[in-house]
Amino acid sequence: SSSLSKYQNAELGLSVQYPTGWQKADTANGVQFVIPIDQTQVSTVNRLEADITVSSGKCSFPPVTTIEKRGTLAVGASTLNMIAISNTVQGRSYFNRMYSLDKGGLCYFFVFSYVALSPDSKGLTGSNLTQAQNNNKAIKTTTDDAFTAMVKTLTFVASPTGQDESKASPAK
Repeated sequence: SSSLSKYQNAELGLSVQYPTGWQKADTANGVQFVIPIDQTQVSTVNRLEADITVSSGKCSFPPVTTIEKRGTLAVGASTLNMIAISNTVQGRSYFNRMYSLDKGGLCYFFVFSYVALSPDSKGLTGSNLTQAQNNNKAIKTTTDDAFTAMVKTLTFVASPTGQDESKASPAK
């Protein structure tokens, strides 16, 4: 769907636009989007997820042995670092695209996760196997593109200001 919804969290200081069909759930340090999988397609895609977390300190990507792609993404006046990694373990295919931004002593971290099961787990052979592999690739590409488009909508919002405690009068 091309319809977008807005996620804004003043406490975390950010706002993004995301596809309306993604299921949003607030977490302790951000938000998680579970991306629905079209069950009518022949595929082995098991999980599609996008997460945004904000934490104090400097950003660092997890230690990995193979980075598929490394780069940057300009968003307004900010430049986010990016890595993409993929791996296959015990027949399952994994892909992650991660963006990070250090800003004001905080780390803004965006992660897209894709997991596809082994074709054997669904008993796929022949033309069904080929169709599943093609659909898996299309699902991953489309969702990854939507994730990157979401990251490109990142804007920073002012967090609510509290009262200066040094000037507050105690309640009587």
